[in-house]
Parts: sequence; structure tokens; C-alpha cells
Amino acid sequence: MRRMMAVCNKELQAYFLSPTSYFAFAVYVLMTSLLFYSSFVYYQPSIVDYRLVLGDTLSMLLFVVPLLTMRLVAEEFRQGTDELLLTSPARVTEIIFGKYLASLAILVVLILCSLVYPLIMSFFGELDLTSVWLSALGLFFLGSSMMAIGLFASTLSQHQMVSAVAGFIILLVFWMLDSFAGNTGSTLQQWLDPFALTNRFDSFTKGVLSGPDILYYVTLSGVFLLLSIQIVERKRWR
Repeated sequence: MRRMMAVCNKELQAYFLSPTSYFAFAVYVLMTSLLFYSSFVYYQPSIVDYRLVLGDTLSMLLFVVPLLTMRLVAEEFRQGTDELLLTSPARVTEIIFGKYLASLAILVVLILCSLVYPLIMSFFGELDLTSVWLSALGLFFLGSSMMAIGLFASTLSQHQMVSAVAGFIILLVFWMLDSFAGNTGSTLQQWLDPFALTNRFDSFTKGVLSGPDILYYVTLSGVFLLLSIQIVERKRWR
């Protein structure tokens, strides 16, 4: 646990020293602010419903998460510091989970930035606070599974941009799983629907806390963290 927290602290310091992190935050805040303005201020100022704003801003995670996770392991490979890390007393599991915890801390900061919008909307009418808080919780579960996928993509290459593109493609596939079979109601669509990232998020925005939805995000995160550990372990024994 102590070694995992040490890795986490090291990664958090790297996040706050990296220009890429500030760029990703700036892109996220700028784009979500523009979408908030167009959704709430410009088109429908009379409707005080955070879900309408959140639905528009959610897709920004597709672009920001790969930028925030691309350096997590790829940078270690590029600088050759992975050999020092892998020969240290820390186990690969502790290294991967430490890096993942750091990415979750950054995710919490992103969510706190997002909560500014319902705060502004509350001055113009009464908000459904249950829906707001559960949406924030759903955003955390959705974002945590996306961070795990981004971390996995970071283990695939020593080049950060390659990792970012790989992360974006994997995230896009999971994001659009329900679209691949079209809106036909076919067996394939019924099979793919439950695995789409955003479909599981809908119940949170409706104020429903669903066990299967939480289990889906936790399982997805666990699968990609396990894959990340396996890839780094394989490199350790080469």
C-alpha cells in the first residue's frame, strides 16, 4: 500500500508539472463552457435541468482522457525509467494501481469543474439535487473505466501520441458499441447495448442508483487494469 501511494504521489506531481495536463484541462473547461452556454444560456434558459447540459459535455471525455493517460506508462518506456521501476521492490500491480489512483484524482478535479454548471443553474431555478449528485457519481464511474482504458493504451507503446490515439480508438469503440448494429432491434444490437459506455450512464442521470451499472464500470476498469498489468509483467521478464 505504501509503495502504491508513493507511485501515486509521483504521478500526481508529474501531472501538475506536465504542460499536456494543463492543455487537456483547458480544452475540457473551454469546450464544456461553450456547450453549457449554447445548451442553457442560448437555446433553453427556461429549462433548469442539469441532464441537458451534461449530455452535451460528456463526449469531451473521449478527447481529454487519452491526453491525460497517454504518458502514464509510455513515458516510463521512452525514458527507460521503466527498468528502474520494474527492478524496484514495488510489484507491477502496485505500480499500475498507483498510476491509476493518480488518474482518478485528476478525474475528481475534472468532475469538480463540471459541478460549476449546476451551481450556476441553481441561481435560475430549482434543481433536482438527487439527479445532480448521482450524475456526478455516474460521471466518476464512467470516467474511472475510461481512465483504465487509457492506462491500458499507455502500456502499448513508448510513444505518447500513439498511446493517445490507441486510447481514443478503444474508447470510441466502447462509446459507439450500440450503434454498430444500427437501430434495428436485432439480436446483435440487443447483445451490444449493455456494453456501450454511455448506455450504463443514463440511469445515473435519471436519479437511479443501479448495481448492475456500477458493476459494469468496475468490471470494465478491472479488466483493463489486469490487461495493463499483464503487458508490463511480460516486458519485465523479456
